[in-house]
Amino acid sequence: MSEWERVFLQSLAVPPHRQRTRARPPRPAAFRCVLKHLEGAPLAQGAEYQLRLSLFDATYHHFFGRTWRSSQRAARATPPHLARVAFNETIYFHTSLNHPGVAAVVEVVVTAGKGDGGSQHLSCGFGLIPLFGSRSEATDPAAEDRTLKLYHGTPRALLHPRFQDPLEKNKYLTVMEKSHLRYTLKLHQPLETIFHLLPENLPMSGLQTVPGLLPARGDASDCLQKPRLMKPITCYLERLSVQLYPSLEEFEEELLDLLNSDRLLKGLARGGMLSHPVPPRCPSWKTCLLQANAAPDGDGMVVRERRLHVGVHNGLRFVQVPQVAVLVPEAEAMRGGCPGVPGSGARGAGQALVLRSRIHLSEMVPHPAFGVCFQLEYVFCASGRADGKALPGSARSEAADMRSVRWAVWSPDLGAGEADVVLPLRGGAHRGPCQALVYRTPPSSRSSHQGKHVESGTVQFHVSTVSEEHLVTAPEILRKDRDELVKPPTPSLSLPTPLRTAASPRGQGLSVSQLSVPLRGGGQPPAQRSRSSRQEGGITHLEADLSSLGPDSCGGDQLRALPFTPLQVPITAVGLQAGSSRTLLSRASLARLHAAGFPEILDRNQQPVEISVPADPASFSLQLEEADPLQGNEIILQFLAFGRDAQDGMEGTWPRTVFLTFQFYRFPPVTTPRLQLASTDGGPVAGPPVPAQILVRVNKDGTLSTKAPGLQLKYMVDPAFLRPGEQRWFVRYLAEHSLQIDVWDGDSLLLVGSAAVKLESLLRQGQAAVRTHHELEVATTEYEPDATVMGREALRHGALRPLGIRVAVRGRLHLCLANVGHPCEETPGQPPSPLPSRSRVVPAPAGVSSISASSWFSLNAAGGGRVSRARRLVEVDGELAAALHSRRPEVRLAPTAAPSEAAAARRRKLRRMALVRQQEDAGGGRTSWLSGWQEQRARHVRDLQIIDAYREHIKGESISRMLSQAITATHTVHAVLGTAEFFEFTLKNPYGVQHTVTIEVDHPELSVVLDPREWRHFKELTKSITPVEEEMFHLRDDLRPQVYLRPSETVRIPFKYQTFSADPAVVAAQGPAGLGAGADAAVCSLGKSGAGQTKHIQVSFQVSGGKPIALLRVKVEPQPHVVDQTFRFYHPELTFLKKTIRLPPWHTLPGAPVGMPGGQPEMFVRCSDPNIICETKNMGPGEPQDVFLKVAGGPSPQIKKFFVAIYIDPWLAAPVQIWQFYLHSLQRLDVSCTAGQLSRLSLLLRGTPAPRRVRAFTSHPQELEVDPDGAFLLPANGIQDLYIGVRPRRAGSRFIYLNLVDVESHQLVSSWLLCLSCRQPLISKAFEISLPAGGGRGCNKRITYTNPYPSPRLYFLCTNRPDLLQFKEDSFEVAGGEVYTIGLRFAPSQSVGEEEILIHINDHEDKNEETFCVKVLYQ
Repeated sequence: MSEWERVFLQSLAVPPHRQRTRARPPRPAAFRCVLKHLEGAPLAQGAEYQLRLSLFDATYHHFFGRTWRSSQRAARATPPHLARVAFNETIYFHTSLNHPGVAAVVEVVVTAGKGDGGSQHLSCGFGLIPLFGSRSEATDPAAEDRTLKLYHGTPRALLHPRFQDPLEKNKYLTVMEKSHLRYTLKLHQPLETIFHLLPENLPMSGLQTVPGLLPARGDASDCLQKPRLMKPITCYLERLSVQLYPSLEEFEEELLDLLNSDRLLKGLARGGMLSHPVPPRCPSWKTCLLQANAAPDGDGMVVRERRLHVGVHNGLRFVQVPQVAVLVPEAEAMRGGCPGVPGSGARGAGQALVLRSRIHLSEMVPHPAFGVCFQLEYVFCASGRADGKALPGSARSEAADMRSVRWAVWSPDLGAGEADVVLPLRGGAHRGPCQALVYRTPPSSRSSHQGKHVESGTVQFHVSTVSEEHLVTAPEILRKDRDELVKPPTPSLSLPTPLRTAASPRGQGLSVSQLSVPLRGGGQPPAQRSRSSRQEGGITHLEADLSSLGPDSCGGDQLRALPFTPLQVPITAVGLQAGSSRTLLSRASLARLHAAGFPEILDRNQQPVEISVPADPASFSLQLEEADPLQGNEIILQFLAFGRDAQDGMEGTWPRTVFLTFQFYRFPPVTTPRLQLASTDGGPVAGPPVPAQILVRVNKDGTLSTKAPGLQLKYMVDPAFLRPGEQRWFVRYLAEHSLQIDVWDGDSLLLVGSAAVKLESLLRQGQAAVRTHHELEVATTEYEPDATVMGREALRHGALRPLGIRVAVRGRLHLCLANVGHPCEETPGQPPSPLPSRSRVVPAPAGVSSISASSWFSLNAAGGGRVSRARRLVEVDGELAAALHSRRPEVRLAPTAAPSEAAAARRRKLRRMALVRQQEDAGGGRTSWLSGWQEQRARHVRDLQIIDAYREHIKGESISRMLSQAITATHTVHAVLGTAEFFEFTLKNPYGVQHTVTIEVDHPELSVVLDPREWRHFKELTKSITPVEEEMFHLRDDLRPQVYLRPSETVRIPFKYQTFSADPAVVAAQGPAGLGAGADAAVCSLGKSGAGQTKHIQVSFQVSGGKPIALLRVKVEPQPHVVDQTFRFYHPELTFLKKTIRLPPWHTLPGAPVGMPGGQPEMFVRCSDPNIICETKNMGPGEPQDVFLKVAGGPSPQIKKFFVAIYIDPWLAAPVQIWQFYLHSLQRLDVSCTAGQLSRLSLLLRGTPAPRRVRAFTSHPQELEVDPDGAFLLPANGIQDLYIGVRPRRAGSRFIYLNLVDVESHQLVSSWLLCLSCRQPLISKAFEISLPAGGGRGCNKRITYTNPYPSPRLYFLCTNRPDLLQFKEDSFEVAGGEVYTIGLRFAPSQSVGEEEILIHINDHEDKNEETFCVKVLYQ
């Protein structure tokens, strides 16, 4: 018996009740149960006892799984205590049956002697351990030890029907007095890592061996407490073939005869036609079979598929779901025939079943219990009816039947390398790994002349093993596997084609026959229907994964997702092309622009800074910037003008006012005030827009400002406000990054476009000041609705303009960038500060010298020590001072202001003087004076009593606070989104004995670096020289780290602070939600850059008993972060946005290391919003990487803002880029229309609590009309209709945006997203003309149109290209049956090419009557 068979037979388990397996199982819960000791009066001294643990389902009175047995232990009694049996055995198991009725049953068994000298096992009690609570969650694992009460009798009594749930209240159960079992039960998360090796409901001891696990480290013998997996080895099975006895033809013929016989007997029994059974091989068998074929449903069975399940089994369960491969007869494979055609039979087939592709097994482990299991399965279906009519596809799919015929197990010798293997197949009544009934083996009489080892057939293959290291350095093998995976699927019922079987990926693959899918694709996913529809009704072998109902079953009736990657067109992340200083304006336009009176930019000597040409980026020198004595930088952004691009083909109104949004460096995001587009003479634009319109501020009353035109913003970047060493990071930011600017329409609040400018022109390179002029292209990106993309064209590497994205240049933005140098407080020539190190060794507190209690004044003594002066209680506690002086109205003390001694003495003297004068006025009587003195004395006594009581109340708290401050160290962290701040804390054991210190952190963003590889990585980044210790920490059950300290030992604890949540002040969304009022500030300082609230994190280092030996107080000061790129999406409200963004090549990212060893690194992403799904997958060497986003949109017009950090190191130390995303939620409206034809519909407007004066704006006014088209009053809480008309100019799917804006406050009230699905009209006539390109006067043409109606009609003309074609008349009226000549004028084109212009002729209701197509060739 092999090791695999021994492990397999020893681990056979009883499955759960069938009612439990019907529902989809949840994620299993892993448990760790420790049975400590048994104690009770009935225990006999010296007797041997054993514990047995089983799983029981009280709902169905069903034991399942396998019973675990402990070793036998003798009872010991030490009077006056009761007898005790110590077991201390640990059991691990996991189960997905999270029901309150599922429990663990512990049975106590005693070994007793028999009369014949033998021994027998007797049950002497049992107990029930509940696993799940009333809500199906695992029981509370907080309790350390539990007591299990025992019941008399045997647990087999639980099977009696009178034992109803709950069992604890059953009257038939009797508790054993003075007897109990001590145990612990906890959840054990480390067991989840070996779910693929350990079956469910199989209790295992930590001392038992689980195939695939390494032995426990050190002296520990429990390998399941911290399981460690063995290293896998990849195996390839090639040239696989199956031989069946005596031949393939005879085997399948006998198998079909038996199946048809069974169907005949079942059919006759159901119809009542059979009074006694008929033997299958009786002489009248043929007659019976003919009668069955003549029956209404008596069609015969034929072989449809021959499949082979291949999987790795460790003796306990399948490590992965077995793969499925389709076998074909050798003869059909050689001649290229189609395998498995119904009705063809097996005549003439080869004598072997072959598989041309190889099988890839990556989960093999060099363990004797690991084996490769093969299961041969046949799929049968009905061939047709007796009358010759074929069954429909759905009926034939329902009639499919699957039978397991043979199986085999091979235990490989992985050290042999390559070998040819021949295995005998098994069948009949033998337990197999798939837990399925298998077809019987041939009778002995028929196999006498054959060898016994091949009487059931053989499976042959060639095996080769490849180590994991070789796979990593052999991309050609991975490429070969990937090429095989993308081959088209093999047809099994189609025209004869050359055989090509795709290699099975990981997971169980199923053909369409097993999925029971109709042949015509009904019920298939769209991707499957598109592939199967090209097969002319053929069955395509699609590969799928089926989740097994049990851990050891190889099939089930629950479908699993196909290994299919959704083909979503990625959006390129290359970003906008940064503009240059090159201008397209004429000299006259430039002269008018610079004569508009923009404010001068002055240097530090109040001299104008001249415009210069940006230097070559290759000549940039970091050393020259660091040696500059003018370390202060005054960054000036001056926005001058904005004009329409000459190539802008978009019709309609040009923005009257605009505003800009952007973010520079780590400063807060800026939303500028509304700026009017004016002519160069300063007045509003009249007529068509000119190439450059200056920007003028608008007053609150709507008039133009009389101040200088343009908008100027200043940023002071002074080393006094920067962190140490941040000056170098700022210089690198200017050299490598671009500033992205969004331009918005100030009236409609629609995005006009975005522009980007490189900031390298701000590098002074030793000059006192620099100034450059830029003309930027403002481009808009339109995302069309997601469409089905066939092929891999959109996924190729380097595709910069994916499908479904249209980029158009709308205008040009003119701005000046300037950098004026200023001297700082540092001495000129002083070397710059070093880079900010992420590693800072925090020293341990030096005893009482660091006390800074609130009741002490700490002064620096001459000798370097610290001197403290005592203070009165009323000076340090405002509440006590208020309580003491609450009865003295003449003394008004603020609770927070502590009185001084001089002020208190002055008040006492004043009170005494007032008392003396009062006595003199009263006549100086001694009685009055004595009464006043007694009253004052009584008041002082009461005050002293209050002070004494207060002192006693706070004494313990004050002492505890002072002692805590004596052992507290403080460290400040300047946190930036996504960047890990690393530091080390020096921890010293103050005691003379060893201690195990537990580290408790009260914030999840601060953590201890446990992995020595991560610790070493941060030390290399921060150039730290402190040592790294391997396996320094030990994790407790609650995942809190512990460190062992010897007497008076000092160690350094590594910490890492990293946050992925953006500060609320930074997340405040820019854009059309409203215009910021704080944008008028002329100067922004980095020291006031909107840093978030400071937070404090407490770290406690505790020894046993919870006693702290050191405290660390981390002060976190959030800092704004740099944004490298901005994405803006418009999506329907309350829906999920799913986008794929193509990452740029890693070496093009700013901050990426040069010459990184190992080729292209893997990229990682993290999102600032935990409710957003953000992930990336490594597609292999040389392949691009994509980021997938899934964002839940809110109600309209909400704008969701979040950030995504991109890393190229696995420890996520610092992001190489940070992207910001805006998701605008809009109300969706689907419109189905025809190009050139007007479609009318209405929108329902709901009023706000206050009346508003609103106006509707659209992104495509030439295609979308609104009524009313001007401003109108929207009543409060009222309802009003907005009528719109859609006339698209081109066919296809596109988006149009509609905003409803408050014209008084310029706030967005509501917005809609119109999803157009436009059809192309029917072309009735086509024309073709040729025109010269390159300018000219154009061309006039005429076409005729005949009115087909007998009555006069009015017609309207429109075209899809009004920029290239104008009509002589936009409308005409023609009598019935008459001919009308339409005059056309074609505008000249500047480029050579071909254009198709449509002429739409619509009736009086704007419905399309006819459409002409004119093809214009510009030559």
